[in-house]
Amino acid sequence: MLAHEKVGRLLFKLSMPAIIGMMVQGLYNLVDTIFVGQFTGTLGIGGITIAFPIQMIMMGIGMTIGIGGASLISRRLGERNREGASLTLGNAVFLGLITGVVCMVAGLVFMKPLLHLFGATGALMPYAEAYIAVILLGSPAITFSMVASSAARAEGNAKVAMNTMLIGAILNIILDPVFIVALDMGVRGAAVATVLSILASCAFLLRYYLGGRSEIKFGLRHMRLKRNVVREIFAVGISDFARTAAMSLTSALFNNILRGLGGELPIATFGVIFRVISFVFMPMIGIAQGAQPILGFNYGAKKFNRVRKSFRLANWSATAVSLAGFLVFFAFPAQILRVFSQDPDLIAMGKDAMRMLVIGLPLVGYQNIGTSLFQAIGKAKPAVFLALSRQVLFLIPMVVVLSRIFGLPGVWVSFPAADLVSWIVTLAMVRHEMRRLVRQHEQQKQQAPIA
Repeated sequence: MLAHEKVGRLLFKLSMPAIIGMMVQGLYNLVDTIFVGQFTGTLGIGGITIAFPIQMIMMGIGMTIGIGGASLISRRLGERNREGASLTLGNAVFLGLITGVVCMVAGLVFMKPLLHLFGATGALMPYAEAYIAVILLGSPAITFSMVASSAARAEGNAKVAMNTMLIGAILNIILDPVFIVALDMGVRGAAVATVLSILASCAFLLRYYLGGRSEIKFGLRHMRLKRNVVREIFAVGISDFARTAAMSLTSALFNNILRGLGGELPIATFGVIFRVISFVFMPMIGIAQGAQPILGFNYGAKKFNRVRKSFRLANWSATAVSLAGFLVFFAFPAQILRVFSQDPDLIAMGKDAMRMLVIGLPLVGYQNIGTSLFQAIGKAKPAVFLALSRQVLFLIPMVVVLSRIFGLPGVWVSFPAADLVSWIVTLAMVRHEMRRLVRQHEQQKQQAPIA
């Protein structure tokens, strides 16, 4: 299928389950925020905003191992090396469990200093602690589910990855009103609902692999760590950790800057807008996830023309999504914010902030797919650089400088400024790589008659 089916049909087949799954997953993050905002108020939203960067770090570690392992699995299957794919899966799962336990222990030990570092005020600290303590207990489940679902997608079984996210998301949406409202647990209830939902997803994935439904074998012998496999998993996947850690670092920096520019209100406002805008990233991530096994498999099989076609189609699809998101967010900011909060001060601040934040959104689709291209073909250094470019190399200096010059509006304007610069850099790097693939494709055509 990955080698011969038409690229458009194949991308749709692999991306659509990922898009649905990611959007449902994004939806339950929004539902969490809606229930917290409506039943605990602005301070509750501020608390989970402070805690979210720590949760993002855990997710980033799971994505590092999951995406790195998925890239290697796709290439091994493209080379018809099933044992290599099985060894990669076993190593990735073991790494995910180990790192999940480390995150849990370290996070619980250093919870208060971390929350203060990420911008917690005295008023927000109790809400942030109540939320993140429960999430940290679920850290091994978070990393395992991300690793195992990425591996299923890498072998072309995107429906399993989609169903994993659907199970967790639907259960979370059901449990939120139970724990937050009926049991009156507030932000802690939101975290309990999230962890229980992730555990259900883990159970589904274990049944898939241990029940023999996967083409990749999974056993204890495959979980013995091999240095070359571990090295390549981290080399390729580190770009995703860099991107997620960068988002976490950026959130922490923004929280601290916003704390100095107004305290709890701008922090809560940023938290709502960040989660709303993140929702439009979900289909773009789904497209990138659907494209990755196609890009990786065909690169491993030396079908460079299919690599170029897959990238082009994925890019146009992601750009269409980002453009649609921009139009909705720019046209209806106040209406969107009222879903999360009835605080008139938050809505007044948020509607102008949202319009400024999304100006560069139409450029983000290309930047995401460009990063995924380098991940899929195993080029770790350019993938890491592009993953860091938007969130660290450009955004952080801009927010520091612009916030000092323009105050709060400078914080919001720094996002589109960073989007523009990172798009220019991504365009240059991708064009260089595509020219190289064109040359390789031409060489193959010239050598074909001789062979």
